[in-house]
Amino acid sequence: MFLMAITFKIYKVVFAICLIFAFIASNEANKNGLYVGCGSSEDEIDADGRTWEPDLKYISYGDKSMVATAEKQDPSLPSPTPFTNARIVTSETSYILPLGQIGNSTKRILLRLYFYPSLYPNFDVFDSFFSVTSGDFTLLSNFSAVITAEALSQSYIIKEYMLASPLDQSLIVVTLMPAEKSFAFINGIEVLQAPEVFDKDPILAGSDSGSGVDSSALTVANKSMQTMYRLNVGGSFISPSNDSGNLLRSWYNDSPYVVGQGITSHANMTIGYNRDVASFIAPLDVYKSSRSMGPDPNINKQFNLTWIFEAEPSFAYIVRFHWCDFVADKINQRVFNIYINNHTAQDVADVYAWTNGKGVPMKKDYMIFVNDKNGNNELRIELQPSISSNPQWFDSLLNGLEIFKISDSKRNLAGPNPSKSIMMAKKIDDEKRSAAIKSTAAYIGGGVAVFGLAAVAVLVVYNREKKVLREGKSSWLLPIYGRISRSSTGKSSLSAKKSQGSIHLSLDAASNCRYFSLSEIKQATKNFSESRVIGVGGFGKVYKGKIDGNTTVAIKRSNPSSEQGVNEFQTEIEMLSKLRHKHLVSLIGFCEEGNEMALVYDYMGLGTFREHLYKENKQTLSWKQRLEICIGAARGLHYLHTGAQYMIIHRDVKTTNILLDDNMVAKVSDFGLSKTGSDMNEGHVSTVVKGSFGYLDPEYFRRQQLTEKSDVYSFGVVLFESLSARPALNSKLPKEQVSLSDYALHCQRNGCLEDITDPELKGKINTESLNKYAETAEKCLAKHGVDRPSMGDVLWNLECALQLQEHPNSPKLYQQEKEHEDEKTSGESSDQKDLLAMHRNTLSLESLDDDDFPLPAYKGL
Repeated sequence: MFLMAITFKIYKVVFAICLIFAFIASNEANKNGLYVGCGSSEDEIDADGRTWEPDLKYISYGDKSMVATAEKQDPSLPSPTPFTNARIVTSETSYILPLGQIGNSTKRILLRLYFYPSLYPNFDVFDSFFSVTSGDFTLLSNFSAVITAEALSQSYIIKEYMLASPLDQSLIVVTLMPAEKSFAFINGIEVLQAPEVFDKDPILAGSDSGSGVDSSALTVANKSMQTMYRLNVGGSFISPSNDSGNLLRSWYNDSPYVVGQGITSHANMTIGYNRDVASFIAPLDVYKSSRSMGPDPNINKQFNLTWIFEAEPSFAYIVRFHWCDFVADKINQRVFNIYINNHTAQDVADVYAWTNGKGVPMKKDYMIFVNDKNGNNELRIELQPSISSNPQWFDSLLNGLEIFKISDSKRNLAGPNPSKSIMMAKKIDDEKRSAAIKSTAAYIGGGVAVFGLAAVAVLVVYNREKKVLREGKSSWLLPIYGRISRSSTGKSSLSAKKSQGSIHLSLDAASNCRYFSLSEIKQATKNFSESRVIGVGGFGKVYKGKIDGNTTVAIKRSNPSSEQGVNEFQTEIEMLSKLRHKHLVSLIGFCEEGNEMALVYDYMGLGTFREHLYKENKQTLSWKQRLEICIGAARGLHYLHTGAQYMIIHRDVKTTNILLDDNMVAKVSDFGLSKTGSDMNEGHVSTVVKGSFGYLDPEYFRRQQLTEKSDVYSFGVVLFESLSARPALNSKLPKEQVSLSDYALHCQRNGCLEDITDPELKGKINTESLNKYAETAEKCLAKHGVDRPSMGDVLWNLECALQLQEHPNSPKLYQQEKEHEDEKTSGESSDQKDLLAMHRNTLSLESLDDDDFPLPAYKGL
């Protein structure tokens, strides 16, 4: 057997050499990389301009392979290529990939494997389990693309590896090995020659306290690595086409991993590369944004800036930090300590001292071993101000972060498949696999066409009915932006003197908003007196002020270092100038003068919903009051989604953005991040991910495609927050309870909802009311947007919960509920009837004039 194995390997090598010479003349397309479209029959170009070659000429052996075409394309795919076609193999099959066209050297090889677990004729992707090797490195073992995609809420998977230089520097071999009675599939293989990304060995974290890594094994020279996370800290998503060094990497926002406080900043100076950081290390946009702790030293001394990541135990990891301090201009201004999994990685980190300059990029690598004790499966990264150094600012800083898993002593990188959700496990175990695939069509693309047709039908009905409701009114199409001169009345828009200003307002917005001079704003706030501060938000401080004699208002003043800026300021004006609704805050006016930007609202006497939930006002809200507040907020969001010419997606629904007037009427506020659905041709808006961690829709974050169902998810968190009177995130709680959405779903599904219910409410809630409420919140938090209810359905259910609280066991109520459910199951959209038969007064623009509904007050934005 041994001799047979040796003979077979020699045969493979000889075959490979022949293959390379046979096709060397045809591999001229992509000089900087090799892109193989598995299952393709001709060259295809993707959205980033890469040409993907057919794969047949690279298959060295394995006669049991087939070509398949995905029946559906999920809208989240970045490009049809290379995901449309797949190579399906039922026996061990290898790709032999020549390296000549990407440069023959001893450098590392960057390998990306593309998997799209969609519907393929005659193949059930739920039955696909396989391993992948490259040379003597194991990359994947018993891998299921569909389980992985479901766990990550993604429609496709890209696995990225940095492979050690192969022994035969003219080629690499990628082998697919299906499990017994199973099959393997792959959609694309990308091979690039990687520059010297790892030019130095990493620093061992916790060398003095036992990190679990043998210091003699620190070298990475002969190790391969898998990219686990790549983040643009404090910044937005960076697409492959905007990456540096021709490496086509994706850099994601860090918000989903941040725990606790922090503010983001952007450089106001030119950032450039230097001899220590070449362009291929990271794009400059990574170094132009940062996350720090804030200006208050007393607060900063009491917590760490923390990120938490899932990690596979029994592996070592390289954690790469990217820094660029564009604020500090001398040593010992900002000094902090670095901890990884409670091990000291670096004492006294002073970026300015390391770089000897302001705005100079740098990187540092640290290694940590994650052992398998006590179920440990996370990487916890913490930055703590160095109190012992007595710096000028007690603060910490980070610009970018990358985490790489290192191959072990057996040259293995493979880990287990992610844990399946209860729903996914049920579907896999279902006797009818085809029905299960159809029910999960949202993420694997199976039902996109059907859902799309239904959405179009609903949209047509919406537009027709809204046209009837608005008949006689002027068009609500968003106008073209242009510079506006201030009229003699002072109530138009910008002053002619501000023609060089940075905002561009539409005529409609200008005519519906009052312009305030800076002197008026200063007079109203007593020159921005700290005694007038009533809140602080992402935009800046909020002041209580007086205008026109004795009219109380709230004034949001922009903070120049805030993460929100001109775009959010302009969006807020454009949105609120056109919206008038009982459950939406209204804008009185704005000021833009010099470097100052301010927004003026009526004063909200009872503040934010959050303040009352956490008993800051020492008065517990009753269950009825909480229901009425949630119903009011739902009405406001329902209006945004269905009541205007184009759908408006709020994008930052949370309890601090639900405000209460003196009569406890809820109003949705803060439209700085809102987006209109005017360009939702594919059912979504492709946009940079923004929002508040803890409330952020995971599907929106993964796919970067915004829909109205993202608001529904955030509102589901609000519902559970209202029930439990605890924050969406609380890092002080046990790990499984940190995220309210995760823990609430766990409690709901395991029949222990009392574990999260506010003690002040126990024994005071009708059981049927609570069940209806909790079921609604659970549906809002469905993993996929298509499985979540509309805001119209959420609103109906909440009103039903209120009626069950006030009139339990009402036969009429149960009959209405049954009819509502029958409407939904019959295939007719409940939202169609919502528009005409339910909450008509909250949707009809004609009924909403300022005389009927005075401008709402405001506090705490």
